[in-house]
Amino acid sequence: MYQLPVRQPDGSTLWSFERLAEHELGGLDASVPLTASLVVLWCGHRCLMVFNHYKRAWELPGGMLDPGESPREAAVRELAEESGQRADTLELAGVALTTVAPDNRREHLAIYRGRVESPQPFSPNDEMSDAVWWNPGDPLADLFPIDAALATLCR
Repeated sequence: MYQLPVRQPDGSTLWSFERLAEHELGGLDASVPLTASLVVLWCGHRCLMVFNHYKRAWELPGGMLDPGESPREAAVRELAEESGQRADTLELAGVALTTVAPDNRREHLAIYRGRVESPQPFSPNDEMSDAVWWNPGDPLADLFPIDAALATLCR
């Protein structure tokens, strides 16, 4: 299990991870925006990590909510766009409180946990150049520490 806070080399920090039901998202502190959804997608005991060729790092699939989009809709869209995967099951695992460097913006992230029995093959796209099914605890060079922590917290 990860000890919080978790800091990345750029100064971004994961402060907390709170398990919530989806209907509780409306009760979050309104002064800290919910900006993005991430997906911890499992196939057996391994979770999906994608390689962001702009950031030169492995990360969980996910991204910013589009205007009018729910956190769940963003999770489904981002998972498909970045990895070509569609979860067989998908549930809200919880909400992460982060600060994003370099301007130390406080943000909430919706973290979804899903499963897939038969993964689709990965095809590189504009943002992601590779994908791997990672066993938490195994070394993976250039893996963002926050993403590794969230994957472990969502086992």
